[in-house]
Amino acid sequence: MDFQTRLHQLFVEEKDIPQQYILPDEIHQREYLSDGEMKQWNGSVHEVYSPICIQTPNGLQRKLIGTYPVCGEEQANEALAAAVHAYNNGRGQWPTMSVAQRIECVEHFLQRMMEQKDIVVKLIMWEIGKSWSDSVKEFDRTVEYVYATIDALKDLDRDSSRFTIEQGIAAQIRRSPLGVVLCMGPFNYPLNETFTTLIPAIIMGNTLLFKPPKHGTLLHYPLLQAFKECFPKGVVNTIYGRGHTIVPGLMQSGKVNVLTLIGSSKVANELKKLHPKVNRLRAILGLDAKNAAVITKNADLKLAVQETLLGSLSFNGQRCTALKIVFVHHSLAEEFIRQLSEAVGKLKFGMPWESGVMLTPLPEPHKPAYLRVCIEDALQHGAKVMNENGGAQYESFVYPAVLYPVNEKMKLYREEQFGPLIPVIPFDDIDEPIQYLIDSTHGQQVSLFSNDKTELASLIDPLVNQVSRVNINCQCQRGPDVFPFTGRKDSAEGTLSVVDALRSFSIRSLVAAKLTEENRQLINDIVTTHESNFLSTKYIF
Repeated sequence: MDFQTRLHQLFVEEKDIPQQYILPDEIHQREYLSDGEMKQWNGSVHEVYSPICIQTPNGLQRKLIGTYPVCGEEQANEALAAAVHAYNNGRGQWPTMSVAQRIECVEHFLQRMMEQKDIVVKLIMWEIGKSWSDSVKEFDRTVEYVYATIDALKDLDRDSSRFTIEQGIAAQIRRSPLGVVLCMGPFNYPLNETFTTLIPAIIMGNTLLFKPPKHGTLLHYPLLQAFKECFPKGVVNTIYGRGHTIVPGLMQSGKVNVLTLIGSSKVANELKKLHPKVNRLRAILGLDAKNAAVITKNADLKLAVQETLLGSLSFNGQRCTALKIVFVHHSLAEEFIRQLSEAVGKLKFGMPWESGVMLTPLPEPHKPAYLRVCIEDALQHGAKVMNENGGAQYESFVYPAVLYPVNEKMKLYREEQFGPLIPVIPFDDIDEPIQYLIDSTHGQQVSLFSNDKTELASLIDPLVNQVSRVNINCQCQRGPDVFPFTGRKDSAEGTLSVVDALRSFSIRSLVAAKLTEENRQLINDIVTTHESNFLSTKYIF
């Protein structure tokens, strides 16, 4: 059987899909959450087609999963007004609520969220083609992240429950919210990475405008009722529609206090410029990345191949932390390419529900064509596809391609491919990959492979000033979630981690008073009677 036939046979008839992975029904969303109500929508809708194609009598067709509203500026502005009113210049119920009460609301939401696990996991798989096991992991990791956020906030609040006395002045220093947050998450981790900004933003007392990602919208629908019931009116508002239609007006209003976006730096730059008072806008951004692996002549080749494989092809390379370019010392290049190509050939590819599957269909309809352009460009400038069947395509599926030798004339040298292509560059002088990282507009992470301590030390010191994380003999990655996650240059703004996210969505505020007898009595009376949620010595266990 030739390889194209094998790719064709990846896609099966609907009757051949195991029952436990089938969506019970198409999901036709006709409501959205705004100002504490599930509002009905009777306008135009967007049809959601899965990257998973189905064999039919009429040929191969993408499966229709459902539809969701394509709202306009009017609905977006109504949601903005609801969030502004709920915040009420910091005087609303939510921003003035005690930390313990906000935690209780989030815990209640978490319970309701877990009730929807089965349908949310199925929608992750069907909407973006992520393997079933990874879809389950994404849900479970998100729940763990929310629990960790709650614990971190308790620690933060306990540390803030005491008074600081300096130079005759007593002060209590706590963190307070920033205002209205516009939250836009990515398609590749539509639940997890969205919630790593959404939950910290809410729990710190901000109100929210939430625009789900274009691919990965429907999976949030089962959670809307939980948002409605677990948080006060207007705290969480969803906005749907074309981003270029509804988002610019929100930014131009000047009423958005925080922009949090995981996406492209180009979009982030354009949105920030629309805000009339940029100094009032806080941005928490996870943006482009072109993470490199640097494999020196002193590397453990087997380990380097294994980590490069995982780092470049996990979820088809559709991760901001993926290894997207590989530098290998000339003395190891031939053997590295041979072993890497052989390892790629052993990866299981197929439908997301198949056990052990690594490579699955791509969610972006135009991505296969873009990847084909990248391959052709590389071939025109002197590279070769080194692995058998590399770059083969059928409908939404693209088989990985190892391309070598890549040079500065190629698109893959500078562009973030965000897909299953592995560009490999040979080098003789270690200054070559270092200079690449210096010149790059990206600055998220790098992976260094070497067993020579002197060599590693000489690389670490310059590279920590180019990227935010240097990984030793392992792939680039985000976790553990307690570690800071950020980037330099055009790769990020602000820092995310369980603790850092709480700080990112808040600001330090304090209440201070001279230690006169009258002030001592006043403060004691306020604290004793629990009349203030901010000025308080309550201790959360």
